This record gives sequence, C-alpha cells and structure tokens, in this order.
Amino acid sequence: MNIEEVLDEVGPRLKRLRRERGTTLAALAEQTGISSSTLSRLESGQRRATLELLLTLARAYQVPLDDLVGAPPPDDPRVQIKATKFGRFTAWRLTAQPGQPQALKLLMHPENDPPVQRTHEGYEWLYVLSGRVRALLGDQDFTMGPGEAAEFDTHFPHWFGADGGPAEVLVLFGKQGEKAHLKARARRGQSSR
Repeated sequence: MNIEEVLDEVGPRLKRLRRERGTTLAALAEQTGISSSTLSRLESGQRRATLELLLTLARAYQVPLDDLVGAPPPDDPRVQIKATKFGRFTAWRLTAQPGQPQALKLLMHPENDPPVQRTHEGYEWLYVLSGRVRALLGDQDFTMGPGEAAEFDTHFPHWFGADGGPAEVLVLFGKQGEKAHLKARARRGQSSR
C-alpha cells in the first residue's frame, strides 16, 4: 500500500472510531481543541491529517497512533532457521537481521586435522549446550562442558572444536568471525549446503 492509499484510509478510520465511541464532532472538538469543521473535513477526506492532528486525536481516543493510520502489524519475529554445513560444523543462524553480532547454534564433530588457530577482527562469545569443547587461546588449552561459556578478543589466536564426540554450542560473533570459522572451512575444498 502506498502513502496515498494509507492517507486516504485515515478519514474513514477516524469517522468509524468516533462513531464507535458514540462521540459527536462537537464533543470531540471541545475535547481536542480541533474545530468541528476541521474534524469533519478530516473524516470526509477533504483534508489530510497532519502528525499534530493525529497525535491529538490518538491521545483523545486513547489509542496508539498506528491504529489511526492503519500501520501494518509487525513482521513475524521468528527466525526461519535452516541448517548449513561447513566442514566439521553444522550451523543454524539464529539472527535474521544483518549486522553484528550474529548468533549461531553450532553442532561440531571431532576432526582429525590438527587445530589451526586464527585471528581476525572482533570479539567472540560461546556457550556449550552439550558435549565437550576443546578451546585453544594462544598458549592456553582447555576443555569446556555443558553450561560453561568463554569470551575473548579475536585478535588473539584461537581455535575451538569438539572433544571426543559431537558438541553443541551457541556462538556470538561478527561477520569477520563467521568468515574465519565457517566460510574458510568451506573454501578448503569442503562443500557447504
């Protein structure tokens, strides 16, 4: 619906609301300080509503401004989650909006390749849901279990992976982290779906 169509619907909506409330033009004019003739022209579509008039009427009717202009309901906030495979990771993107940070659920499988620590712009946070996760952070080598979390500056060399069996983690990172951890593995000759 374009702006003209939205504006054309304001008048009939105002008239319908006034009648539902059992209010006369004169009573509404007295309550709002808007003249009866202006209210009548608004309702008939002979005058376009300004923001000032709409705010005054919304206050008088005790309704949100969106109700007067017929704003569409917000989009469905649920994220459409699809699994994507990246080497030893299966990833489910939990954020729909572009930008940072991005939230992902990762299922990691153990790998035979030696760990390769990477650095990149950003900051990372991970939370272990199930399984065991081995993490290398520079010279530190530690294992985390369910309910444990870690956060670190990604300028520091790091790597994490499943330890002894599959592990599920929640991860928050920026685009640089996604590129370094997920997309780089797909480019090393392993397909992503």
